[in-house]
Amino acid sequence: MGSVVWRSIPTVLTVEELLDKAFSKAKKAGDAVADKDRIYRTRKQMIRMTGSAGDSLSATLLDWVKRWPSIDQMSEFDVAMVEAAVGCDDYRQSLGACQWAAGKCVDIGQQNAKKIRRMVNIPPMHEARREAYGRISSIMGRIEKNLDFLRDARDTLRTLPMIDSSEPCLVVAGAPNVGKSALIASMSSGKPEIAAYPFTTKQLHVGHFVNRRLKYQLVDTPGLLDRPMEERNQIEMQAIAALEHVGDLCLYLMDTSETSGTSIEAQTNLLNEVAGLLPQTPLIAIDGKGDLIEDIDAEEWAAVCEMEAALSQDPDGPIPEIRNPATGHLVISATAPAGIERLRLEIVERIGQMQQTDPLSLPDHWHVQDDSV
Repeated sequence: MGSVVWRSIPTVLTVEELLDKAFSKAKKAGDAVADKDRIYRTRKQMIRMTGSAGDSLSATLLDWVKRWPSIDQMSEFDVAMVEAAVGCDDYRQSLGACQWAAGKCVDIGQQNAKKIRRMVNIPPMHEARREAYGRISSIMGRIEKNLDFLRDARDTLRTLPMIDSSEPCLVVAGAPNVGKSALIASMSSGKPEIAAYPFTTKQLHVGHFVNRRLKYQLVDTPGLLDRPMEERNQIEMQAIAALEHVGDLCLYLMDTSETSGTSIEAQTNLLNEVAGLLPQTPLIAIDGKGDLIEDIDAEEWAAVCEMEAALSQDPDGPIPEIRNPATGHLVISATAPAGIERLRLEIVERIGQMQQTDPLSLPDHWHVQDDSV
């Protein structure tokens, strides 16, 4: 099941815009009627105008229903994102209201046509057309709040990331300000906002790197605070949605220097909570801000940074590794950078162990040119 391309969902017009468009089109349809007999001509005009207005509104509303993704056909990740961002019930109800109104507009046009066909005087025909327009306007007024919701929801949903379920996805988790955005930026093409205050990542951001023509997606989550699920805000619920539904592998970033403002104890509690949320997802704990870890020898750290820098000139050179003596975790620094290539290698190896594939098969889109090679 592919991910939803939120940027492709159509614009939702206001009730006034919809009615103006439909009635304008109806007038043109009426003006196109030609008949020498005034009574017959008027009858045809009124029938065509009300029918055209109803059909036009119905076609627009049903087109929206068709082009807006159905909750029932979304992946679990996209459903969770909709729930966190705008609410699944309101989303489903608003699209359902559009479908209801579409049927009502057509019904009014058909009912009005039957009424006008029995009329022999011109004034009642015009009155029947005005009555039909009023009923159509009333129907559209009843779904005005639904249209307002969809219009606002579109603005929100278009900012959501697209996750390809056919490619490995790595979720980067951790407390606020531990360096998740910096890690994503150093490993991939993603460039999330980086600043020295909590919740700098206002929404989920997706970066990626390519290894042997397979794209690895990295999802940068908002900071997850160490508190009960029911107390989490909307931004944090987006992170939970990513953790629960798309992560093939979770990278949990620690800041043992505590310069992020969150204690080691709180970060450890959060690590245990994340592990509980993802019992089936492999988790790699990483210690970031390696240059600030006191337990690491300064000379050893300098040597790792030097070897990492040499890889830009000799990609086949040795990949350095350094671990925190206190935790045993792999140590990285996104700013140095150091430990990034070792982490990348470990990710590729772990994902490779998880994938049971034919050794002679090629990944999807293998024929696409890889500019990084």
